[in-house]
Amino acid sequence: MKRIFLLLACLATLTGVFAQTSFKGRIVDEQGQPFPYVNVVLLSLPDSAYVAGAVSGDDGCFSLPASTRGRLLRASFIGYTTLYKEVAGADISTLALQLDAQMLGEVTVRANLPKVRLKGDAQVTTVQGSVLEQAGTGNDLLNRIPGLSADEGAVSVFGSGSAEVYINGRKMRNASELDQLSSDNIRSVEVIRNPGARYDASVQAVVRIYTKRPQGEGLGVNERFSTNYSYGWSVLNQINLNYRRGGFDLNAMLYASDRREEDNKGLVQETFLDHTWRQESNVNTCNRSQNLETTLTLNYQFNDRHSIGAYYDFDRTPKNKWSIPPLPTSVYRDGELYETSVSSGWENRTRYAHSANAYYNGRLGDWTIDFNADGLWSTAKTPQNMLEQVTPADASTPQEQTVTNRSQQENTLYAAKLLVEHPLWGGNLSLGSEYTYTNRLNRYTNAEGILQDDDSRICENAWSVFLEYGRSFGKLQAKAGVRYEHLVSDYYEQERRIEGQSRTYDNVFPSLSLLMPVGKDVQLQLTYSGSINRPSYWQLRNSVTYINRYTYESGNPALNPSLVHRLSLSAAWKWVYLNLGYRHVRDGFLYHSGMYDEANPAISLVQYINTTDADYFNAALTLAPTIGLWSPQFTAMLSQQGFYVDTPDGRELFNHPMASFRWGNTFDLPLGFRLNLDFSAQTRGHEESYHVFRPSWSMDASLYKGFLDDRLSLQLQGTDLFNSSRAPLTLYSGNRLMTIEQETRRRFRFTLRYRFNTSRSKYKGTGAGQEQRRRM
Repeated sequence: MKRIFLLLACLATLTGVFAQTSFKGRIVDEQGQPFPYVNVVLLSLPDSAYVAGAVSGDDGCFSLPASTRGRLLRASFIGYTTLYKEVAGADISTLALQLDAQMLGEVTVRANLPKVRLKGDAQVTTVQGSVLEQAGTGNDLLNRIPGLSADEGAVSVFGSGSAEVYINGRKMRNASELDQLSSDNIRSVEVIRNPGARYDASVQAVVRIYTKRPQGEGLGVNERFSTNYSYGWSVLNQINLNYRRGGFDLNAMLYASDRREEDNKGLVQETFLDHTWRQESNVNTCNRSQNLETTLTLNYQFNDRHSIGAYYDFDRTPKNKWSIPPLPTSVYRDGELYETSVSSGWENRTRYAHSANAYYNGRLGDWTIDFNADGLWSTAKTPQNMLEQVTPADASTPQEQTVTNRSQQENTLYAAKLLVEHPLWGGNLSLGSEYTYTNRLNRYTNAEGILQDDDSRICENAWSVFLEYGRSFGKLQAKAGVRYEHLVSDYYEQERRIEGQSRTYDNVFPSLSLLMPVGKDVQLQLTYSGSINRPSYWQLRNSVTYINRYTYESGNPALNPSLVHRLSLSAAWKWVYLNLGYRHVRDGFLYHSGMYDEANPAISLVQYINTTDADYFNAALTLAPTIGLWSPQFTAMLSQQGFYVDTPDGRELFNHPMASFRWGNTFDLPLGFRLNLDFSAQTRGHEESYHVFRPSWSMDASLYKGFLDDRLSLQLQGTDLFNSSRAPLTLYSGNRLMTIEQETRRRFRFTLRYRFNTSRSKYKGTGAGQEQRRRM
């Protein structure tokens, strides 16, 4: 905290240094939302000669040095009408840019609206006024954004990896938030493939979702009921209540779900130890889970310069039980049947978590301030009971063995983050600092003494400081940043600090983004960033998990973080979007299998280890025209890696390319119906240590209809209609091969939603310590 106070003192000093008479203003878009990276130029009259220039910050604000010659202001951004305004005083107030009517065309706004454009360091997709508005939930929408995939809140960006999601500037705290968000309330989606210095260095990609401008006051209600069938009926119900009066905003949400799932697959495992062992199994597990979540948000906006707020969330999973019916396994040693076994049992993963956030967002003179404080407290418990009946090949009487395990994880997090921005030298300067304290407790017991008990704890203190500067140089928009991170990690076993596994890390991460229009309709964007991938606390644990009598799985406290360099080149032209990417990874993570110990050579221990350097290349092309009532979107993606993998035959280079295709089709039908037919396919190839040896494809469909001016809506969806998305693969991990053929099953979902006087919360908290949350 001393470092944060020191930073504040430095910022106060800088305020005096940069204080000067200036023209100040703010740029917003057609929905009244802040518009960053707009070129703002001060011109003289009457000759319109250049006097000074600036680029608007993330909050849309800009500042230009005052001049007796400068009396005409010009604000421009590709795809928007250029705005001119005479300067009458130091406070220019708020300027609103409108979409270019000529670019939109003369028939309909939807017909030629740019599906994807580039802005600053982001890829921007306009949702409002397009066919994407009726996609369904936030998950459904993101699956239609070029290069994005979303599965129950887990969002990934092609070529980059898993993404952090922000909704109106606030970090998404729970994966269910995307499912709770309706696509017709979303204005635009921004994808950042190489996040800048203001984000934690371990963030691989960022997705920013902006909702439509809040409308109305008083009480608003948003009710959603959804049910789906795949392995049985699952249901969920969610109600949002919002009350807004003046600057006061109160939002409450209650969410409950009851789900039924299955995990069925064929599995063949070969382990090359003192003998060659082969296990053949058909795995069938049934899951019943129940979840209850409630949130309360308070926000007060004093004026357009100052707002405060607080957020509380309680998330409880009272039941997440996996039942394992009798599971037959045949074991072969050196090609001959050695034994057969039948395993059955259950495990129940219960969890509860409390999280809270408080924020202040405001402007003091030319300074913009964003401060957040966060807390998280969670506990997860997993009892497990397994019964194994083993019958040797030369015997008829089975031998029984019971395995009883109990595991518990407790997490505590405190975090604070400060971000300030100030116009400087015709551009925008951003400074910030973040501090995070985390404590992770792991306990594991095995009643039969087959595995060692574990009582370990990881305590971490992380501090970072960052700086970004962005401005325009003619048509070129540039932003450069640097981030310094200092992390102290202490590892304890039975409250005794272990020196060899306690470490200190100091890292510096640069970032750069360049954006330039070429001609009237083409945009080019080049971005670079250095980042780090820290192992999760689960990967660092010291406990060993029992899989079966031949396979154990454990964490690895000696696992090192991996360092990543990313380079991305993007181009956009009307309804065409192209992206090329490259990553170099040092000390990456690899799932590896080895001998458990000398006394048990037939038992394999599986854990993550650090691997050698690897290179990854990717390319993606999206075509999204609109042809009458038909709005197709075709995306082709290609990836190739240079990744060395340890196999039973020695180290091999896994570099076979893999391609995937998506063809989405939206049809506007009579009577207000909207039909979506989506086709996707994937080829064989290598992905890290996996070999996908058979291509796969799937077909999805959905039908949407709104009533009462869309206050009431119905949607019917079907996924993987032909049960064709199976992609069998082989995992190579040292002396072990595992071939998996996962069962897939079509799913049907029906959603009913009713809205009354709804409006999005004005909450502006962005959160702190988000990377540590993810690792927990």
